Amino acid sequence: MTKLLKVIILLMVIAGLGWFVWQFTKPKTNTVSNHQVLLERIESMGKLELVKYRMSDVVEHKVISQFLPDASVLLIIKADAVGCVDLSKLKSEDVEVLGDSVHITLPNPEICYVKIDHNDSKVYDTKMAFFREANLVDDAFKAAENEITKQVKKSDILEQTKKNAMDIFKPLMEGLGYKKYSIGYQ
Repeated sequence: MTKLLKVIILLMVIAGLGWFVWQFTKPKTNTVSNHQVLLERIESMGKLELVKYRMSDVVEHKVISQFLPDASVLLIIKADAVGCVDLSKLKSEDVEVLGDSVHITLPNPEICYVKIDHNDSKVYDTKMAFFREANLVDDAFKAAENEITKQVKKSDILEQTKKNAMDIFKPLMEGLGYKKYSIGYQ
């Protein structure tokens, strides 16, 4: 029994020394990235983002093939839709001041963008995709973006944008000393 214990201790010491030597002699990996970032364009922005909707879409995307097994992917997509007013379209004649009252005619609200959040979106399952997986997932994301855009257009995002514009401009008008103020849209 003591002989077996001595062998086990000896093996543990050898394993410990081996691990210790390996830690100091193993090849070290370094990652080097060289970037050459160039500024391509500077644009003047005038869009006042007033509301953001967070959307989710559960997508089951299938490709039915005559010769290959049907491929499918299951995704949960997260996307943001933003409603805004483009203040760069505002002209001086759109602001009417009469004594202590003001009326502003803002450009109509619009959907600034619908953007998929790839960090929060997940691919849950792929079946029979094999070499087609990348295209299958890419097509599913495109289909999801199109569907989310359709749903955003059907939503009340533009009405919510108008409401939020009033909430933003009200304290601004009061701060500028106007007792009466109104906001309209083109």
